[in-house]
Amino acid sequence: MFTLLDLVAALPWLAIAIVLPLIVRNRPRLEDVAPLEGPDLPLVSIIVPARNEAENIGACVATLLDSSYPNREIIVVDDHSTDGTGDIARILAERGGGMVRLIQAAPLPDGWVGKCWACWQGYHAARGDVLLFTDADTRHDEALLGHALGALRATGASLLSVAPRQLMHGFWERTVLPHIFLLIYTRFRDLERVNRTRNPRDVIANGQFLLFPRSAYEALGGHEAVKGEVVEDLRLAQRTVEMGHRIWIARADRLMETRMYSSLAAIVEGWSKNLAMGSRNTVDAWLRPVLPWAAGTLLILLWVVPPAVLALAIAGVLDRGLIPWATLATGASILFWGIAYARMRVPVLNALLYPLGGLAAGLLFLRSAAMRGSVGWKGRSYQVGGGSSGIRAPGTGDS
Repeated sequence: MFTLLDLVAALPWLAIAIVLPLIVRNRPRLEDVAPLEGPDLPLVSIIVPARNEAENIGACVATLLDSSYPNREIIVVDDHSTDGTGDIARILAERGGGMVRLIQAAPLPDGWVGKCWACWQGYHAARGDVLLFTDADTRHDEALLGHALGALRATGASLLSVAPRQLMHGFWERTVLPHIFLLIYTRFRDLERVNRTRNPRDVIANGQFLLFPRSAYEALGGHEAVKGEVVEDLRLAQRTVEMGHRIWIARADRLMETRMYSSLAAIVEGWSKNLAMGSRNTVDAWLRPVLPWAAGTLLILLWVVPPAVLALAIAGVLDRGLIPWATLATGASILFWGIAYARMRVPVLNALLYPLGGLAAGLLFLRSAAMRGSVGWKGRSYQVGGGSSGIRAPGTGDS
């Protein structure tokens, strides 16, 4: 039997289950914008930075070659890969009918993050009036580029980005990643508002797909302007707004997909660096030191405590009077995560493991908050600053 006190105590979980699915908006959608068509289509240079992407580069370039947009070139920048990425890209270039070029990255200078350096070299080799930077772990629908160019022209944006479908196949992907993606979706739940804002803290971009008019990219200073930033996509978006220009981001889960990380180790390595920098750079300065700590603690309190209390109360370890509250909170959580998993197109049964996912995601945030010294990423080491400085390449001062 539930009492009024039980209902009041469970109100946060009930509110999340009811309200949050209603306020996370699915607009704008890229496919709703007419694709760019007609004569005199601009040349688009598609730049793919790749470091140890042998498992991905072939499929990525294949989808880029299948694009229905006719006027394009593909530039693969091999960033000193050790797994055969360059050899695969070389074969693709030989078979690409002149559309694919392979560039070997020069040695990484001090103060540069590897991806920024690779993108910067790709830009210098590009001939197009429009530049698309896209990751090697992405897959593009044949209509994606046309719709993106149509939106770029229709909106007059200096930077266009998209939110693709995030593929999650493995156990840990389906357990942990929905919690992280949900926090991002909640923080930037209204993309139409993001596209209107003039506050750099309220913008976001996805480095898996960054589309610029060449003139706008050059006016921003390109990747050289953010050369020491690990989360360069966010800083490029913020810099765009800081300079008085417009960004435009849309959902494109029907036109693009990606699988970011396929193992727990990769999830921990990748998201530790992303959370350490990205979460701090989207809030005011006074919040930056405490945000990762607060987010990690909140995840554990929300998603781990109620089912743990329920299990312990049923077992007689805790007061059985806690069972009604814990049942309400846990039931609301299961309902909420079932809806969230369905929206992310992940098997709904995986939602039953939400406490484990909440614990793992919470610990990831706490790990990112406590990071000091250096962090490894794809065989390179980057310095982690204290407080609000985040992660930067060695030799780069804080700004």
